[in-house]
Amino acid sequence: MGKMRPSGALMIEHRLIERFINVVMEKISAAGTQKPDPVFIDTVVDFFRTYADRTHHGKEEDILFRDLAKVKLSQEHAEIMADLVEEHKQARKNVGMIIELNEKYRKNDMNALKGIIDTLKVLAQFYPVHIRKEDEVFFPAALKYFNSEKIDNMTAEFMDFDRKMIHEKYRKITEHYENKGS
Repeated sequence: MGKMRPSGALMIEHRLIERFINVVMEKISAAGTQKPDPVFIDTVVDFFRTYADRTHHGKEEDILFRDLAKVKLSQEHAEIMADLVEEHKQARKNVGMIIELNEKYRKNDMNALKGIIDTLKVLAQFYPVHIRKEDEVFFPAALKYFNSEKIDNMTAEFMDFDRKMIHEKYRKITEHYENKGS
């Protein structure tokens, strides 16, 4: 078996995001018969914030896109990369809306539940299209800008990025509560 490439690592993460979206959509379908648990919604938010955004988009933006910004991209590839960054921002905005709506839902605001479900459906429609654009169009083209040594270094940086993630998450949680004083 060959060495892992940066695109391979990102595509493995894409498969988990797709699986999680399927779980979320099954829960939403059941929402007609039972109310979703606010704790499940917290779990959804955590997944999208920590895994999909910070871990996955983090590797794309902080490593792959950073390195692509240092080379001369074709107009088409530069435009696709800019679109992908905008799409990441939109996903963050949607997750932020879910957080706000879940606070209202916890206070028995049933209108907030509809907003949560609608926003989750937006994310469920967004991610498969976004992932296809990356997997089938952008990643294969992007890696052609690098030699094998650079690809190996990027893969190692991805692994290092992942190793630090859990520590970063829980350090931030601790600092949040230290600063709040509660």
